[in-house]
Amino acid sequence: MENTAESAPLSAASTDIQSILEWLATEHGHRSSHDADQLYGQLFKLRNAPLPLPQRIKLLDLLHSHVEGVVRAELQSFENTSLPAGRRLRQRIRRITRLLGALSQDYFAALAKLLESGGGNALAAPLLHAMQALIWQIRISHLLAAPTGVGLWRQLHSAFRTARRLGLETLAGPRGGPSILRVYSNILLAAIALPASFSAAELLFISDYIEGSPLSLDLSAIPPASADSVFWIDPERDSPAQAMVRRIPTRHSQPLYFSAAAIAAETHRQLDELAGNASAASLRLPALAETRSGQSILRRLGERWGKPAKRRFVRRRQFARVNLCPGLDNLWRLMRHSEPPPELSEWMVLNESPEGYALMHVKGGTDGLHIGDVVAVQTIGEAEDEPKPWCVCLIRWAISDNPEHIELGLQLIASRAIAAEISQPDKLDAHRVTALILPETLPLRPFESLLVASGQIENGNTPLVLLVEQDNLLIREIHAGEPAEQTCNIDLFNVARSGSAPVAVEPGGEEAAE
Repeated sequence: MENTAESAPLSAASTDIQSILEWLATEHGHRSSHDADQLYGQLFKLRNAPLPLPQRIKLLDLLHSHVEGVVRAELQSFENTSLPAGRRLRQRIRRITRLLGALSQDYFAALAKLLESGGGNALAAPLLHAMQALIWQIRISHLLAAPTGVGLWRQLHSAFRTARRLGLETLAGPRGGPSILRVYSNILLAAIALPASFSAAELLFISDYIEGSPLSLDLSAIPPASADSVFWIDPERDSPAQAMVRRIPTRHSQPLYFSAAAIAAETHRQLDELAGNASAASLRLPALAETRSGQSILRRLGERWGKPAKRRFVRRRQFARVNLCPGLDNLWRLMRHSEPPPELSEWMVLNESPEGYALMHVKGGTDGLHIGDVVAVQTIGEAEDEPKPWCVCLIRWAISDNPEHIELGLQLIASRAIAAEISQPDKLDAHRVTALILPETLPLRPFESLLVASGQIENGNTPLVLLVEQDNLLIREIHAGEPAEQTCNIDLFNVARSGSAPVAVEPGGEEAAE
């Protein structure tokens, strides 16, 4: 009777193992969010099966491989997502983050038992896989422009501290993959680049760029000498690394320090080579690095890693309401015809500074909002006798807890704008390009600027003919100077005028600028 009783759990375990293996074989090659619920079920089945620890870890590794394929396939679906992310996408992501949370918990439970028996180098792979499950959750929150889940950073810091204490952080991962130090370095670099200020497509490019870099961080209990690019981590805090120039550790903390100067210098070197017509492939960079928007991303990364900025102005709390008009096409029609488009939405100003605003959505549609796009805001006042000016801004960051909530950070680039069209004399078959002329805005922008959709014109010495139709037709020749701002959505150029004076003609005239 006793032998029969003892064999029952073993028989049940054997059945569960066979069931998990059959599912993995059947689902091999399938990679979608629909697999998340089934994978969660397999994890739950494994969790309750009475198995020897080595066998449990082997099955966890097989499930981890399948989870990795599902997550990587799902991350690509973020590329063209507008803000805030909709309910269907959030439901898919909720299933995946639940799966990743369960996977990391099961690995940590297995690690605790391995530590009791010594473990040695056998701890490295399960610890790495547990950290990867945490990192994927952090990356997903970045792509959603959502706050990072509570406790994720603290768990990640704790896991790395364990690896460091056991001397496992530099061991190569399974099949020659990245080490624990490398995957930890990658997410630290992504986080200090301020991911809330990049679109999902830009974040995917940044992730590829960081993973392809040969450089890794050197973490130490002693701060490096190069103060401009020093960051610190408090393993007891549930937060990413902080820049020393913006905040210093508390007296009672035991932080780890690192410098991002080396990778910042490498980024600037690659930018110089790209400017010299080197190909992205020759530099082992993602293809986007050859484009203007890709190089703009790299430039911002180099600045944030090499010399993180201090806050220039004090923010003042505000409770004003503003209308928001999204997108360059809508702004052009608004400035040309002085009639607000139907896409207006209402927002509350949370705080403001001379550089811009932080807004919270109140009502109206939010379709088409993307980080790096241009918007215009107009104060809603009690007296509506006189039209209030529209200020032109760039969306610099976004945070969204749920589909009904979103906050934006706007950078003010001009207090008004003029609708115009651009003709390119060297491209006779090219259509006119819609543009906004932004007058100088002191002290933030001391030059007149030209705002166009990304990739519409080239900067340099090529002359452009500017046409502004108001009470009469104003025509003048200009040159697009060095770009002042570039994102995946817009290009903002400083304008250099030609020596000739502007020419004004009556509406309908045929005269062209000399």
